[in-house]
Amino acid sequence: MTIKEDLALPVGTTLDRFIMRKQEDFPFATGELSQLLRDIALAAKIVNRAINHAGLTDIGGAYGKQNVQGEDQQKLDVVANIRFIRALRNGGEVAAIISEEEEGIIQTGNMKGKYIVAIDPLDGSSNIDVNVSIGTIFSIYRRTSELGTEGNLEDCLQKGTEQVAAGYIIYGSSTMLVYTTGNGVNGFTYESSLGEFFLSHPNITIPKKGEIYSVNEGSFNHFPEGVQQYIELCRVRNYSARYIGSLVADFHRNLMKGGIYLYPITQKSPLGKLRLLYECNALAFIVEQAGGKASDGQRRILEIEPYELHQRCQLYIGSTDMVEEVETLLVARGVPSRHSLA
Repeated sequence: MTIKEDLALPVGTTLDRFIMRKQEDFPFATGELSQLLRDIALAAKIVNRAINHAGLTDIGGAYGKQNVQGEDQQKLDVVANIRFIRALRNGGEVAAIISEEEEGIIQTGNMKGKYIVAIDPLDGSSNIDVNVSIGTIFSIYRRTSELGTEGNLEDCLQKGTEQVAAGYIIYGSSTMLVYTTGNGVNGFTYESSLGEFFLSHPNITIPKKGEIYSVNEGSFNHFPEGVQQYIELCRVRNYSARYIGSLVADFHRNLMKGGIYLYPITQKSPLGKLRLLYECNALAFIVEQAGGKASDGQRRILEIEPYELHQRCQLYIGSTDMVEEVETLLVARGVPSRHSLA
């Protein structure tokens, strides 16, 4: 191929163009949700730039404070939180935001905004300093309160089934934005020289069964008996153990190749560790749209009724056959409660 022929090749479909074409698929399609997704993409580009410069500027490492979860914040946690909140506030479509990094509801001042966003601005941030893939996770809900008022707690505590869109950005060897609006899952890869996300993974589907299991086996002795039995089965079957410690990265790999991610309850985390509103709901919506399954061992994640902003739960997510096998073993062994682990 000549240079002239190479330069003449089409570069593909941009995220903006894809959103515009698919706008009729969005519930209540009037353009606001399309703009909201663009706002998220813009913030992702800014955060991606900050991450890529983390080793060259004084932006890596610990921030010196803890977030509402009691976890040590990294500097980039704070940067990402500010960038996404600013983009969503300035975009004008969001009435209120809830963030894993903030204790309460963040009012945007956009009282005519039709949407509520739940976001984990930087998942896996403890891996920043060792150059491991990290990510952003977001959920979008249509507000239930009256337009012209501030977003309230009821707006934020909606079940996952009420999401109108959800997605994640993975910052790795390439930066990708993957999202769904309830009509399948599509992935876009960032082309930094052009400053655009391009459709690279259309209509993503997860294999019904995989051969990868992702779990922190260092906590094996503290897992429920049914989970221990499942891990032993994975070992006997010579499944590949792959655990990065970045939820987005582990989930993304399994979504593409087939597999299961497990984060059970333990004595240390008797309610589970992952956050229902900021992590589990979004990924559950995505995996179901891709043909997979997400469960807390007994219930469909999307049907869990939230009762507080920072609610935690256990998570089994990925290929349908693998999740269902874990559920069967947990039921057979008796799904433990927080009291039985104490």
